[in-house]
Amino acid sequence: MDNDSSVDIIYLFAFQQLKLDPGRLRPFESPLISFSGDWVYPKGIVTLMVMVGSYPRQLTCQLGFLMVDFPSSYNVIIRRPTLNPWKAATSTYCLKVKFPTKNGVGEVKGDQVLVRECYQVVLAAKENHTWMIKEKEEEKVEALETVELVDGEPIMTIRIRTTMSTNVKKKLVQFLKENLDIFVWSHEDMPSISTEIIQHRLNVDPEKKLVYQKR
Repeated sequence: MDNDSSVDIIYLFAFQQLKLDPGRLRPFESPLISFSGDWVYPKGIVTLMVMVGSYPRQLTCQLGFLMVDFPSSYNVIIRRPTLNPWKAATSTYCLKVKFPTKNGVGEVKGDQVLVRECYQVVLAAKENHTWMIKEKEEEKVEALETVELVDGEPIMTIRIRTTMSTNVKKKLVQFLKENLDIFVWSHEDMPSISTEIIQHRLNVDPEKKLVYQKR
């Protein structure tokens, strides 16, 4: 389970060990990229039923795994967006993952010896197992349109999506113009905020001398 990975991965070796039918793979065209810059194209995506924990405190769900032909000490990688709906709490120190179920708190416990062996192999081989889907350039930034909320005031502008319908755009702009008082255009527009609402402080020892550090 990797809190940094954004995709669920099953490696080719594990796919073959499970004796899964390659015909179950659905096409997946986007490449994956690791933090070190390695690229790999998945062989496809396969939906598998996954059970986590021990009966009766367990979760059962279907996950879509990208099948990757890439050397790894691991069988599968469970991503962060999958762990979040489970409300899972991970502890690398305790080698445990805990999550709520209808019958109490379920848990998965790692094997300390096996984890140490995998970790040593990962370091020796300099493996990368944290993957993200590489976005297409045109998908990274959506086109935005600048709209003046007050005619003749170039500072009082907002940017909205260009893909919304004309009717929705008209209603949105009208709504924002009717609520101009909530916008802050300069520091003078917000002279004071009560500390009962929000405040920021540095949690430092007041007896210590503060030192300004370089960036």
